[in-house]
Parts: sequence; structure tokens; C-alpha cells
Amino acid sequence: MSDRMVQLFMEMVRIDSESGDEARFLDYLLAQVREMGAEADLDSYGNLIAHFEAKGCRGAEPVLLSCHADTVKPGKGIEPVLGQDGIIRSRGDTILGADDKAGIAEVLEALRTSEIHPPIDLAVSRQEEVGLLGVKQLDFSKLRARRGFLMDNDELETVVVGGPTYFAIDVRVRGKAAHAGMEPEKGINAIQAAARAIAALKLGRLDEETTANVGVIEGGLIRNGVPERASFLAECRSADHAKAVALAEEMGRTIAEQVEASGARVEIESNMLCEAVSIPDDAPTVRIAIQALASVGIQARPVFITGYTDASIYNNRGIEMAVVGIGARNEHATDEHIAVEDMHKAKDALVEMLRLAAGSGG
Repeated sequence: MSDRMVQLFMEMVRIDSESGDEARFLDYLLAQVREMGAEADLDSYGNLIAHFEAKGCRGAEPVLLSCHADTVKPGKGIEPVLGQDGIIRSRGDTILGADDKAGIAEVLEALRTSEIHPPIDLAVSRQEEVGLLGVKQLDFSKLRARRGFLMDNDELETVVVGGPTYFAIDVRVRGKAAHAGMEPEKGINAIQAAARAIAALKLGRLDEETTANVGVIEGGLIRNGVPERASFLAECRSADHAKAVALAEEMGRTIAEQVEASGARVEIESNMLCEAVSIPDDAPTVRIAIQALASVGIQARPVFITGYTDASIYNNRGIEMAVVGIGARNEHATDEHIAVEDMHKAKDALVEMLRLAAGSGG
């Protein structure tokens, strides 16, 4: 078993690429894929798009492979450690970055080692973790493939066939400043108004396909001042598009009513980041992925998730994308980790997916 893929992965995670700061890492990737013989460049938004010629086959339809370049915070100064148990972890004060650099390492190793694959479009997006911003700006005119695989699912045992409608709701509350000890009655406490609004919201799992959350709240400048400003970041998502739209509108109304009842003013910005979409459980990409995973001893099943991925945008744009596992665990946490064995299973399964895709295409 070659450790080239593991060494590449550990090298990649040492390159800082928190969302919005991916340029150096994407330049690194650009050099990697060009060295592998790809025709490659960055589009106007900074996403990487590369084309690999077919190998060992003729007449097969192109296949799109996709990953994302950015990581969540804390993702600066990552130091990966390979333990004697075959598990790669960070030293503990950062995330590892397996999401999604393990996927990238597996894709590159699969392309290096596969004996048969169709023409490949490779797209590596920026700013996936902060609202799929990169893939939304991707130059789709440079993509030939109409089907493909997104390497950005954690577990190998599932193939993701769909994702939810997702709303990001940004709230800014404006109260009135005053001295908290001398004349608090002259102030309007923006933090209290925001808290009243948050307390009135229905949060958590609302039903089997719908969730809502408030993840960040900020406000105030000094302990002894009635705070004039506060803000918070909320979200809602649902597998049912109409339900998500209605919930976002309800949350906006509730926030406005509660803040205004406190005497404060409010600005609410609600943005739909992606629309619910799914592909059939028996779609060609899903069947190929499940068959390929079975070849490495994994009995995978199709699932719909309420997390969102770049596949939501691809599928809404008419490119059938199944989301395949990379083997990572506890993503977005400082105890994120990945087993070397699972990385190789994911890579071997991808090699088989490409072989099957080459056969089915021609």
C-alpha cells in the first residue's frame, strides 16, 4: 500500500485555506494537476477547473469529479499527526481539514493509479463552507460532463442523493445607548431585544426534514453601557422547499415583532443559499457508486441529508451528482480524524467508479 496519498494529504492540510483564504492552496493544486498532465486553470472566481484525457477507453462520456478547497475555522497552522493506530488527527487545537482535503487527495491518487477512466472534468470550488459561494460562481461553460461524483460525504456507507433548501438569516438590532448605572431608563437594550426574539423562535429539529438554529450572537461594547447594537445569525432548512420558504418567512416575522415590541429597530436579511433537490436512488451515478463501494466490501445505501453540499448546485444546474464518502469523521471539530485504511478504500472505490463509468459511457 503506497503512502503517497497520505503524504500528499498531510502536506495539503498544512497549507492554510480557511474560507476566503484559499488562493495559496488552489495555486498549489493547480501546479499538482498540471504536473499530472491536465489542462487546468482558475476561473474568474478562483475555482480550479481541470481536464484530464480519457485513459484506457474510447467513446466514454466525460465524468465530473468535484471537491472544495476551503476549510472551516480553526484551520490555521494545522499540524497533522499519524498515530500508530493508523488514524490521522490534528495536534488538537485546530480542525484536521480532512473535509475536504482527504477527498482531494483521494481524487488525485485515483487519477494517478487508475488504468481506465473516461475524460475527466475536475472542479475544486472555493468558499463552500460559507454558503456554496464558489460553485455558484463556477464557470459552468468549461464543464463537459453531465454526470459525476462529489467527494465530500463523511461516511463511506452512504451515497447522498439530495439536500435541503437552506436559508441564512442575518439579523441586526439597533437599540439606544445609555449609562447602565446612571440612567438605564434612557436606553433600549439591543441585546435584550435580540434575546427576546431568539427566545420566541422555534429552534432545533422541527420535524424529520426541517431544522432551525441560531448559531452566533454578538452585541455591546462595555459592561456598564446599555448596548445600542446587537446581531445574530440564524438559519433554517428543509427537504421540502415550500416548507423552508414558509419557515424563513415565519422566523422573520417573529424576529421583527419581538424586537419592535422591545422598542428597538431591526434589519433582517434572509438569503436562500440553495434549493432542495434530489436525484433518484437508482440514478446511474448512484448505482455506479454503490456497486464500486461493494467492490471494497462496503454495503452503501442512498440517503437524503439536511446538510448542504456543492452537489445541490450541480444538480439544480442539470449535472447529476452523487455525493460519495471520503472516510472523514467529526468534521468541523478539533477532534476531526480519518483512518488511512478508509482513505484507501475511498480511493479504490473511486477507481472502480471511473472504470464502471468508462464502460457505461461507451
